Amino acid sequence: MRRFVFALLIAIGFAPAAIAATPGFMHYERSDADKADLDRISAYLNAIHTLKGNFVQIGPDGQVDEGVFYIDKPGRMRFEYHAPNPVLIVSDGTTLAVQNRRLNTVDHYPLLSTPLSLILFSDLNLKKNPSIAGISREPGELIVNARAASSKVNGNLTLVFTAPNLELRQWTIVDAQGLSTTVSLRDVQTGITLDPSLFKLPEAKDITKNGE
Repeated sequence: MRRFVFALLIAIGFAPAAIAATPGFMHYERSDADKADLDRISAYLNAIHTLKGNFVQIGPDGQVDEGVFYIDKPGRMRFEYHAPNPVLIVSDGTTLAVQNRRLNTVDHYPLLSTPLSLILFSDLNLKKNPSIAGISREPGELIVNARAASSKVNGNLTLVFTAPNLELRQWTIVDAQGLSTTVSLRDVQTGITLDPSLFKLPEAKDITKNGE
């Protein structure tokens, strides 16, 4: 379960303050085109307030897991894996809860101690974000590379957006051991109304599936 949780949390966003404080962390020289594209991506992400969709995760061993996610900015999210994966991850805007329904356990973390800034919070400025390591372009795609290195987070992240019409489609995380996990988003909807109960923190005894 730890690999599922790590891949999800690190991919949602790196903590800029921790990265900037890391000794030896290098910033790449951004071209004018890079700055313009990072500004466009920042504006796209800042314009999103609610988000819903399905996701497919491919682990380093080739295991495929699927699920559904909900995001209500600022700070609230729900990532729910379909059976047989027992993981449910919920943030109420302050606390992040990771539930294992098979073991009937729930672990809690302060939201600000997790790398969740890229999607969950507003007023992003990726052009000034020290985690951004580079940007590249492929036909129909805009690819942002980021990295983190701290006592809590260590890995490389690639975010894939469609282009020219921006839409976040996929992320890949390569952890400190060189193992890769890819998460692809499907059927994404924005600007929808989400039931606040989706973001109620689960309790160990609460193993039922919330609906909208």
